[in-house]
Amino acid sequence: MLYPSSPSFPTLVPFLLFLLLLPSLLFSTVDAQSDACISDLGAFLPAPFNASSGFNCTRIWNDFVLRYSQNKYHVLSVIVSSTYTSGWIGMGFSDDGKMVGSSAMVGWVGRDDKPHIREYYLGGKISSKVRVKKGNLDIIQSTPPAIAVFGPNLYMAFQLKFQAPITNQSILFAFGVTNPVKSVLSKHEDMTSIYYDFSPEAAAVTNVTYSFKYPYELKRNHGILAIMGWGVLLPIGAIVSRYCREWDPWWFYLHICIQFVGFIIGLAAFVTGLSLYDKLHTNVNVHRGIGIFVFVLGSLQVLAFFVKPNIDSKYRRYWNWYHHWFGRFTLFFAALNIALGIRAGGAAQDWLVGYGIILATILVTVVALETMFCLRSKSPKL
Repeated sequence: MLYPSSPSFPTLVPFLLFLLLLPSLLFSTVDAQSDACISDLGAFLPAPFNASSGFNCTRIWNDFVLRYSQNKYHVLSVIVSSTYTSGWIGMGFSDDGKMVGSSAMVGWVGRDDKPHIREYYLGGKISSKVRVKKGNLDIIQSTPPAIAVFGPNLYMAFQLKFQAPITNQSILFAFGVTNPVKSVLSKHEDMTSIYYDFSPEAAAVTNVTYSFKYPYELKRNHGILAIMGWGVLLPIGAIVSRYCREWDPWWFYLHICIQFVGFIIGLAAFVTGLSLYDKLHTNVNVHRGIGIFVFVLGSLQVLAFFVKPNIDSKYRRYWNWYHHWFGRFTLFFAALNIALGIRAGGAAQDWLVGYGIILATILVTVVALETMFCLRSKSPKL
C-alpha cells in the first residue's frame, strides 16, 4: 500500500526521545533540606518551646513539620516549621476542614528581618476577606508567640487554650511565596486540609499517630499522570500515525503501543482525579466535566480499535474519519483541561511553564512535520 512521502521514522527518533524524557527532566526535583525532629530548638526558640524532648513531632505535608504538646490544663503548645526563603507559612484550625470560617496563625520575616506572627480570620477566599483579627483561637498571651529562622527553616511557635482536651481536629496548612504587605496576605501557593489526632493515647502508641489525607501529593501525582498520558504520550502516538507511515507496518505497532500506554496512564490520572475531587474543598466543576468528557472520548477511541473494518470495507472511510477527528478532539480538550487543571489546582508557576514548553515543543514538531508532509506529497512521483 502506498502513502504520500513523509519523513522517515529515524528522523523522528530524537524528537520522540526528547518528548518522552522532557517530563522527567521538568518534574524531577530534589527534596530541599527540611527540619528534622531531632533538631535542638533551645538555640533559637524561647521557653517553653525550646524543650525538644517534650514535644511529639512528625512531618505533616510537603516539608512542613509539626511539633506539639498538650498539658492537663488543655493548653496546646505548637511549633510549625518549613523550609523557608521568603513569603509566609500558616496553620489554621477549622470546624469542618474548610478554609472559610476558620482561624489561622501566620508567620513570616519582613524585609527588615523583623519577625511577624499574626492571627487571621479566614472569612473568604479572597484577600479582602482574610483579615488580621480575633477569630476563634484563644492564644495564651503570657507566652507570646515566637517566630525564628534557623538554617534553611522557618519556625513558628504559639500556645492555644481549649475548653477540653483537643483530640481529633481539622487543621489547615498553607504557604505563600510573597511577603505580606501591611499584614495583607498574598494568595497561598498551596494548601492542605488535614484531620489530626492530638490525643495523648495516639501519641503514646507511635508518637506520630494521625489520620489525614495528602491532597498536595495527590494533586501532584494527578497532574504528572495527566501530562504524561494525555499531554505527551497520546500526542506522540498521533504523530507516529500520521508522519511515520513509510516505516510500514512497524509504525502501526508503535502507534498502538504508545496509545495503549498513554491511555493507561491517562486512566490512572482520571482515577486519581476522582479521588482528589472527594478530598478537595474547591469548585473545579469545569475541569472535572472536561476531564470526564476527555476520558469518554479516549475510551471510544480504544473501543474503536476492536471494531475496525477491513481495509476494503465500504465502512472503512467512515471509521477513518471518526478515528482521526475524534482523536484530534480528544487531544485538544486534553491539552485545554491540563492547563485548566494547573490553574484550578493552584500549582506553582513552574508547572504552567513546564507544560507550556511541552505543548510548544509538540506544536512546533507537528507544524514542521506537517509542512514537510505537504511539500513531499506535492512533489512529483518517480
